[in-house]
Amino acid sequence: MTTAAAFPTGYDRATAPGDRIGALLAGTGTLIRFNLRRDRIRLPLWLAGITLTQVSGAASYPGIYPTAADRQSQAVVFGENPAMKAMTGPGYGLEDYTFGAMMSNEYLSMMVILGALMAVFMVVRHTRAEEETGRAELVRSSVVGRYAHLTAALTVTALASIMLGVLIAVGMGSLGIETVDWKGSCYFGAAYTVAALVFAAIAAVTVQITEYGRAASGIAGGLIGAAYVIRAIGDVAENGLSWLSPIGWVQASGPYVLDRAWPLLLGLAVAVVLVACGYALNARRDLGAGLRVGRGGAATASRSLGTPLGFAWRLQRSSVLWWSLVMVLAGLSYGAAVDVMQSYEDNEMIQKMVESIGGASLTEAWISMVIALLAIVCTVFAVIAALRPSREENAGRAESVLATGLSRTRWLACHLGIAMAGGALLLLLAGLGLGGGAAVISGDSELFWNVLGASVAYAPALWLTAAVAVAAYGLLPRATGLAWAVLGYAVFIVYFGGLLQLPAWTLNLSPYHHVPMMPVADFEPLPLVILAVIAAGLVAVGLVGFRRRDLRGA
Repeated sequence: MTTAAAFPTGYDRATAPGDRIGALLAGTGTLIRFNLRRDRIRLPLWLAGITLTQVSGAASYPGIYPTAADRQSQAVVFGENPAMKAMTGPGYGLEDYTFGAMMSNEYLSMMVILGALMAVFMVVRHTRAEEETGRAELVRSSVVGRYAHLTAALTVTALASIMLGVLIAVGMGSLGIETVDWKGSCYFGAAYTVAALVFAAIAAVTVQITEYGRAASGIAGGLIGAAYVIRAIGDVAENGLSWLSPIGWVQASGPYVLDRAWPLLLGLAVAVVLVACGYALNARRDLGAGLRVGRGGAATASRSLGTPLGFAWRLQRSSVLWWSLVMVLAGLSYGAAVDVMQSYEDNEMIQKMVESIGGASLTEAWISMVIALLAIVCTVFAVIAALRPSREENAGRAESVLATGLSRTRWLACHLGIAMAGGALLLLLAGLGLGGGAAVISGDSELFWNVLGASVAYAPALWLTAAVAVAAYGLLPRATGLAWAVLGYAVFIVYFGGLLQLPAWTLNLSPYHHVPMMPVADFEPLPLVILAVIAAGLVAVGLVGFRRRDLRGA
């Protein structure tokens, strides 16, 4: 008979409390260093991306709203339009709409969502995902305590959240913009940190509930969306419902206007309670298992599940359904705000933006830009879905599937078909929401069809970006980040390409620049055909490359 470990895995009442805690947390320091090393590229990108987005957006406001009259016109828009209040918040300091008040109202409630997503993904990545792949079991076979993985994940996430708040505070305070002072900037950064910590604590609970990392991320992500919706309903109805939302708490701190600390302290208190719940639930489940018992499947699989396409759809259908709901709601929310743009007719910076797009009416120019941005968001889904085979290969499941009579080309093509068809569906749904909302608010039924056609026209650009991901995966799997670089560059061109008057060749590098920005521009089929042909060529390159290379881990 052998001893499984020379380390205590159970504790009797005679064991000193300090020894019990030390045993439960054994190996935490090593795991913290290991997690930091694993995130040495991912984490700086998260921090830099969120910080640059926030600070660069704030830096542009003095040019967009140079006078107090311009800022006060913006305050009227936010104070009188329920759609804008739902999107951004209750509106603090509207009677004297300073740059600081604009940051608090127009940025905070939406931007903290990015920090919350960062925190959720980090906690799930270093806890449930490790158990799902079996790596946690290998690590726990050494001198590692039961709570070490969770503690290390929360510690690294907390450090990242604090660093994000510090970077935001320093970046905002260093801008030297009137009323964007250092005190308010500290509250502004603290709001980012608290929001991230609350949702990290929520993720610490969701990873105990389900045995799958995607489900844990999905539940936490759904709660982020629910928090935003609850905050929006409470702010519009003014019924106090927003106090049930963590996003409502950080919004209530009112940086640059109220500078209140107690809503942030409320968030920290809730985070502590949720973390304690996470530890308590962790002690009541087995490694690799979830508290929610998996639902038993049917005795026999459906006929479609026995096909490669049906199986690919089964793996990705939940993502398609959730993304569909999000894109419809996003389109509706933007469409409901279409009448707001009439308030900016006298703004010089907005007029420059209109001229850069094509000199159409302000409403049409705004709709064209919104459609482009929604198309890029839809492409995020397409790239994620197109790279699903990469996750299957890394997890070792692809090797088992391809050991059967299924060809590599067919297996990859089925997942790619879901990605491209699903992306086109999301464009259609976003167009339906945006066009429907804009048509109802403006009373122009023709606008619905124009917006719908303009949205679907971005399908070739979406397909090309997904094809870049497939080509990179087939030829050089480590280069799949190229697809995300294409998306990031497209966002930069959409936002700043015309305003900065960049050379034509820099604009042409983005596939989205070649899509006619309807309803401003006329429909031109040739650029879309060329994009589709290039996408088909890249898909062929990816399929051939994948067929010829070795599987990772094979």
